[in-house]
Amino acid sequence: MDISGNSILITGGNSGIGRALAEALQAQGNEIIITGRREEALKETAAANPGMHWRVLDVADAAAVATFADQIVRDFPALNVVVNNAGIMLPEQLNAEPVDLSASEAIITTNLLGPIRLSTALLPHFKRRPAATVVTVSSGLAFVPLVVTPTYNATKAAIHSWSQSLRAQLADTSVGVIEIVPPLVATELMPGQSQNPNALPLDAFIAEVVELLKANPRGPEICVERVGFLRGAEARGDYAKVFAILNDGTH
Repeated sequence: MDISGNSILITGGNSGIGRALAEALQAQGNEIIITGRREEALKETAAANPGMHWRVLDVADAAAVATFADQIVRDFPALNVVVNNAGIMLPEQLNAEPVDLSASEAIITTNLLGPIRLSTALLPHFKRRPAATVVTVSSGLAFVPLVVTPTYNATKAAIHSWSQSLRAQLADTSVGVIEIVPPLVATELMPGQSQNPNALPLDAFIAEVVELLKANPRGPEICVERVGFLRGAEARGDYAKVFAILNDGTH
């Protein structure tokens, strides 16, 4: 995708990576539409960024996603990019008796089914655009898992795989697929994460992502330098070492 001149829909755009990316891409000369479940947070974000649009959407609601996709292309006929950013990350105890699967199911519905449903609903419109892009947001944990968040890791690994298949299937169309692979970033995805001294500052992460998008407009992966420790572990042959370092004291 070109870094400017797009009409971009960003899910989960009212906080964290989504909001910061929305603001950065608007500054690059793009029309931005943010979505999220919390109307007040969306209004506040849009008010702080004149010209930014907002719509309420719960990506975990299949019926709402289908209705939303139909309406958003009517409201914004130039729409040509979707950034599937909305996600949740929850710790789970899979050795509990009994296991409570409510968290697992919520994570899968939001992190995996949400992007699949929204992206595929928008594809017919995107294929009619001269150039369009589906952007997925995976994680370094797709490549080396954090054992306390097993289903989160699994959904991000699935998004990585799904992005590869979608990219290949769309190779002969006007639609590209780019995967953003964040490391640990200073947001409140998990309680206290924004204060973690090992987390990459959000502004530094976003600045590097924007520069990588400029340099690599077709992707396929946008990997900031910090995520290379996880992304490249298997290729380097030190997966077991990285797994142990990542999970030291957590299991």
